[in-house]
Amino acid sequence: MITNLPVSNILIGAFACIIAIQLFYYLFFFLRLAIYKKPKKAVNVEHPISVVICARDEAENLANFLPGVLVQQYSTTHEIVLVNDNSEDESRYLLEEFRKSFKNLNIVTLSQDAKMINGKKFPLSMGIKSAKNETLLLTDADCVPASENWMQLMQDGYDDDIEIVLGYGAYKKKPGFLNKLIRFETFQTALQYFSYALAGMPYMGVGRNLSYKKDVFLRNKGFSSINQMPSGDDDLFINQVANKKNTAIVIDKEAHTLSEPKTSFNEWMTQKYRHYTTSKYYKTHHAILLAMYAFSQFLVYPVLIAALVFTKQYILLASIWGVRFLIQGIVLRVTMKKLNELDLWPWYLLFDIWSFFYYLFTLPSVWKAPNKNWS
Repeated sequence: MITNLPVSNILIGAFACIIAIQLFYYLFFFLRLAIYKKPKKAVNVEHPISVVICARDEAENLANFLPGVLVQQYSTTHEIVLVNDNSEDESRYLLEEFRKSFKNLNIVTLSQDAKMINGKKFPLSMGIKSAKNETLLLTDADCVPASENWMQLMQDGYDDDIEIVLGYGAYKKKPGFLNKLIRFETFQTALQYFSYALAGMPYMGVGRNLSYKKDVFLRNKGFSSINQMPSGDDDLFINQVANKKNTAIVIDKEAHTLSEPKTSFNEWMTQKYRHYTTSKYYKTHHAILLAMYAFSQFLVYPVLIAALVFTKQYILLASIWGVRFLIQGIVLRVTMKKLNELDLWPWYLLFDIWSFFYYLFTLPSVWKAPNKNWS
């Protein structure tokens, strides 16, 4: 018993420290999104907008989703810049048909890939350079706005000093547990980047729903510093150029975009591997904060189980865990409601336990070299 006592104390102390770290994130960061209210502006100014979309062999997606962008209710000057990136399907003919009905559709056709530039950074750069307006709004060919007010609401995020507006790129709600896993992970990511932005530490955005000024892109020489990376046109670029004064968020339900989720676990994991290979290139303080949260989340249940096995302090351990469970549940319920993901809330304990396995699966991507074949 004497030899076991130090182990018991260490395990209880370690568990308490892990929970304390978790509570710090929930109360200092995530609570900001829970209590966030849209700022009231004395005057609403509508900005001319250029929506930029890149597509390669996505004729089916363009047929299904591009109309949702083309029919936006926006009275001020706007255009849709569609970069047809070396497509070999029917995209060209489909876009020509769309162009007959929508004169504000600006088609940029690329006939060869750029050397030494991976991913969609080159086509996106060409689209941005072709844009006629200063305010850019980015989305993907497999995304559709949640409403006809998407463009209006996203540009409402701009104010005097704001150059970057972060939006929410949700996934469509479909039957099956995999869909819930994908949507919960997407929500968790958004919870972090929205909350960090509200705390004055913006570190990423998602290209499915992201807006920034063309001058920001040109002033920072576009993607020149990350051209060698297969991805990063959204998160790494924002990580480099965003700061507490020039970044705002828009979380209105009608301002979301909706994407088709992956339908197999392996496809989803491949996608997440690609995303996480870029996170190691974030600014140091961002990387440390994100790693501390992920590591503490990863350890919650293994350390709890070890403490339950090697100690008899069941009530104490349950009390420590219960405090986190209560605060976590309240914050997640409020933020899920704001992001239109409230149907996930009854599952949050299961997702909390699943997080251990999720980080276990994705951990290799932290040191894995980016795959140049990923697009």
